Amino acid sequence: MKFLRNLLASIIGFFISIFLIFIFFIFIASLMGSPDEIIVKPNSVLKLDLTTSIKDYAPKDTNPLAEILELNDQKLALNKILNAIDNAKTDANIKGINIRTVYVNAGIAQTQAIRNKIEEFKKSGKFVYAYNDFFDQKSYYLSSVADSVFVNPVGMVDFKGLSTEILYYKDFEDKYGVKMEVIRHGKYKSAVEPYLTNKMSEANREQTVSFLKSIWSEMTGDISRSRKISVEKLNEIADNSSGRNADLAKESNLIDAVIYEDEYKDKLKSIVASKVNTISIQDYIKSGKGRKSSLAKNKIAVIYAQGQIMYGEGNEDIIGQGIINKAIKKARKDKSVKAIVLRVNSPGGSALASELIWRELELTKKEKPIVVSMGNLAASGGYYIACNADKIIAEPTTITGSIGVFGMIPNISKLTDKLGINAEQVSTNSSANYSVFEPIDEKFYKVTKEGVEQIYNVFVTRVANGRGLKFDEVDKIAQGRVWTGKQALENGLVDALGSLDDAIEMAASIANVDDYRVRNYPNYKKDIKESFKFSPFAKLSKEELLKEALGEENYRLYDNINQIKNIKGIQARIPFIFEVK
Repeated sequence: MKFLRNLLASIIGFFISIFLIFIFFIFIASLMGSPDEIIVKPNSVLKLDLTTSIKDYAPKDTNPLAEILELNDQKLALNKILNAIDNAKTDANIKGINIRTVYVNAGIAQTQAIRNKIEEFKKSGKFVYAYNDFFDQKSYYLSSVADSVFVNPVGMVDFKGLSTEILYYKDFEDKYGVKMEVIRHGKYKSAVEPYLTNKMSEANREQTVSFLKSIWSEMTGDISRSRKISVEKLNEIADNSSGRNADLAKESNLIDAVIYEDEYKDKLKSIVASKVNTISIQDYIKSGKGRKSSLAKNKIAVIYAQGQIMYGEGNEDIIGQGIINKAIKKARKDKSVKAIVLRVNSPGGSALASELIWRELELTKKEKPIVVSMGNLAASGGYYIACNADKIIAEPTTITGSIGVFGMIPNISKLTDKLGINAEQVSTNSSANYSVFEPIDEKFYKVTKEGVEQIYNVFVTRVANGRGLKFDEVDKIAQGRVWTGKQALENGLVDALGSLDDAIEMAASIANVDDYRVRNYPNYKKDIKESFKFSPFAKLSKEELLKEALGEENYRLYDNINQIKNIKGIQARIPFIFEVK
């Protein structure tokens, strides 16, 4: 009895201690007080630093402890950045924009959207300047929209064209006896190619060269118009690395002057003709400038589907049919919502989850117009959920298409043979079973192949019906092939090129609504239990800790391989390792 009393006392003491620690942090946070209200001072210059992770939609964290400890400042929302630049255009206190970002932590389509918005800002007559110690290719692409671009005397402009790199594992599989059994449809379905061969297929090389050239054409076209350099000359500069030092970059007209940062600050001061008050894009958004104000009763719902598609509830970073379908139903039942825009930024994933979302959209389309806006990626499963919209709008550099499916399961039978391990199976029936310890059975392969073929046929049929095309017409441009938004417009997979704002305007037009406001979905709510997942001593998430320990490149490899464990069922997605450099 004494032991039980001591045990009970220890357990109660533990929970009381946890509670007191929690109360202590709340008390400390309350002593610190709420942050001062951010005021945009006269003669302010909006500083654009985009090294923080940018997502299409980054709602404020509702986690109580995260709110108290200010753990929700690690991301920027694209929609808020665009709204802020839009508001700065007519804000009398904002005199211009200072682009000062070492790199742009966003996809190319997102970067182009921000660049286009800055282009609109320039029409107000306000200045846009850009400075860096050095420019990587994406930061230069963004900064080239400025009236004047400057670089440090020992800096450079890394302007060299686009490339991508894919790792192949076939030799590794053969060497160690660990392999992935792959069943696919689509000669371009490169998501699984690294497990089947040790080099790139001609089909994959063809599509990769094609979409890289399409994206590069869009980037050089934009830079050409801003810098008054012909596309031919830009390609010559890239071929010869003529931005490899500051003097060559100036000689090539990639920049306007070679100066130090203190000299750049003097230039800002001279153009403002007064003391420069700098306000960051983050603080400008916090001041309330990251949203568009409207008292209109009518609404256009924007539903953000971002991340890989997985069967289940989903969250802010994963598209699950649970959260997305709840958002669709909520928008459908809200009488003040006159049309829906589905913003897709996804490489695809679970075919089943994609079908369930497709069905919910199909039901909703009978009641309200649906327009799809495509971000960086709307490929494979991402295109699956988009294909039945009334209209589809893509960014020119969106990666889309990839209409194809595959099944993939691990197999270690050769490894267990080497280790002297034997697995024996016992079953009541002769159904098609699979064991990771045995070579794939012909019967199992046949059944799985039938499943892949069936889902591919359903996928192509969904696209054909949604786009008003014949099955054979879609099949020709499907087969897992990846297209850019610009190419997708040419082959009928999208209706127009444009931004999220363009998609919202189109949805309002279809719904015959002139005066409206935007309502964003889904809502991500977290309860008090999740507060304890945060460390009160740091603002680092698990991902940020791993990035710091492994470095960006190694973390990316870890993250891509780690995704394999989440694959369940037949997949409609583009490759794991997919980065344009």
